[in-house]
Amino acid sequence: MSEHSSPSSGAGGQATTVAHNARVWNYWLGGKNYHPVDKEIGDHVLSMFPTLAEAARADRAFLRRAVTHLTETAGIRQFLDIGAGLPTVDNTHEVAQRSAPESRIVYVDNDPTVLVHARALLTGSPEGATDYIEADAHQPETILQRAARTLDFDRPVAVMMLGVLNFVLDTDTAKNIVRRIMDAVPSGSHLVLTHPTLEIGGEGGAAMMRFWNENATPPITDRDSAQIADFFEGLQMLEPGIVPCSQWRAEQPADLSQREVAEFGAVGRKR
Repeated sequence: MSEHSSPSSGAGGQATTVAHNARVWNYWLGGKNYHPVDKEIGDHVLSMFPTLAEAARADRAFLRRAVTHLTETAGIRQFLDIGAGLPTVDNTHEVAQRSAPESRIVYVDNDPTVLVHARALLTGSPEGATDYIEADAHQPETILQRAARTLDFDRPVAVMMLGVLNFVLDTDTAKNIVRRIMDAVPSGSHLVLTHPTLEIGGEGGAAMMRFWNENATPPITDRDSAQIADFFEGLQMLEPGIVPCSQWRAEQPADLSQREVAEFGAVGRKR
């Protein structure tokens, strides 16, 4: 699961009688942009796999830690957030511009409703820039062309793909999307990724995914750590590598909020 919209199906285009991932995730995070069917399906999914809401919060905390590292330690000032999803707390531009007000952020989503919310709720700092692109993750050329209006692809870019590749069911297609985007950014750029897995959670997670794919949209797939490592081919993996996103550079390892969740997180640097 993921807060982000699928790369081929938008939350706004679905009938309100069908649960959609972007709205269900927003419900789990305490947002307000969901319908009764999203709450119903979301509650049933949690009854099957209770730690999923914890994974949603862990994914958001991972974003905050990763973006903070990239701005404060790696000196990144440009972010391309693909599959932005419905706005919630600590969005990419808020975290980045908190540390570096001059940061430039481009959000990408295929759902017009997401972009309406984004334009209404996401305002960047005067020193930086925030832009919004309506595009599908299956269209990397379109994304790159439109993002170039705001981002300088001669300078390092952090490519954010949090919980979006799990909607690209074919692994080779997903790898090609990542490769094309990362080929377009220079040395010093980073790939930031989260992805659900059944390596943690096992059969409970499998049953939950089957229920989701039968009762909600869009369909989702899991991947194991070896498959996720393939997305980082040619990149230098930052420590601690591919781990539950709750544990990636956790600030308080003893805190219960840093328990394992069924969502891997990792960051890699382009040499």
